[in-house]
Amino acid sequence: MQKVTVLAGGVGGARFTRGLLHQLEHAHPSADVTVIVNTGDDLWLNGLRVCPDLDTVMYTLGGGINEEWGWGRAGESRRTSEEIAAYGRGWSWFTLGDLDLATHIVRTDLLRGGATLSQATAFLCERWQPGARLLPMSDQPVETHVRIGADADEHRAGDLVHFEEWWVRYRAHIPVTEFVQVGLGAATAAPGVLEAIGEADVVLLPPSNPVVSVGTILAVPGIRDALRSTAAPVVGVSPIIGGSAVRGMADECLRTIGVETSALGVGLHYGSRRSGGLLDGWLVDEADAASLPALAAAGIRSAAVPLWMRDVPSAAAIAREALTLVER
Repeated sequence: MQKVTVLAGGVGGARFTRGLLHQLEHAHPSADVTVIVNTGDDLWLNGLRVCPDLDTVMYTLGGGINEEWGWGRAGESRRTSEEIAAYGRGWSWFTLGDLDLATHIVRTDLLRGGATLSQATAFLCERWQPGARLLPMSDQPVETHVRIGADADEHRAGDLVHFEEWWVRYRAHIPVTEFVQVGLGAATAAPGVLEAIGEADVVLLPPSNPVVSVGTILAVPGIRDALRSTAAPVVGVSPIIGGSAVRGMADECLRTIGVETSALGVGLHYGSRRSGGLLDGWLVDEADAASLPALAAAGIRSAAVPLWMRDVPSAAAIAREALTLVER
């Protein structure tokens, strides 16, 4: 096993990949890992280009993440955000730490100087040395927005607002009717993305949000087709345990698109490659072992194993189970 490609969102994808690297270090030390990261959460804030998922993956793999939060930098302070707020600017519900701001400043400087997002990401990773190649899903801006389903504060039903506002400000507690990837029509897969999928020995879908993380990556033209046609087995890890989202409000996202919040529901949402879907294998938690026959009937090889990522060893154990499913 020489080439492993991961399609990742934020915290769940980052922690899984950290466990994967830990596992490969012992079992396949020569393996080359590429992480294709969701950029649908990206946004402009205070004149800076903020890439939440790219940074979460980079900090996690590079040893700079705030372990308690799962995002942002360890040892953060908020003095700059407090000063920005004193001027009446910024978003009170989306504050950036001082250390994190340095990353956004450098990225924005590179982008305004003509670098692509891929080039800026590679530059930032030179410092963090994440142990894997990090690729944005696209160099063109593709921002996930939600369509508001009912009046909320200054927003009216039917308004489009950035996903981060719905997710962070409203905690997904106001109804939405759809997710819209603004800019998708002009987007292409970033350099190296399609090759990383097509040339992989295995492709892994970690327990990231299937709608706004993995789902947004799949929406970029060419990526879904590359997954369907790759010779590599595609194995996913359920982000749902016992009918509940492991992290965040993925249940609200799934409800919006009409998918049941269950390991079976998400597995069937991705679908079997035999039937035009994406999956060859699907890991569910032991609590969801009863879904195995239905998954098998749908053409998806599956296994029930412990899926709680409590630390690096437990994440590595999940990665090991995913690779074992590949070998089967």
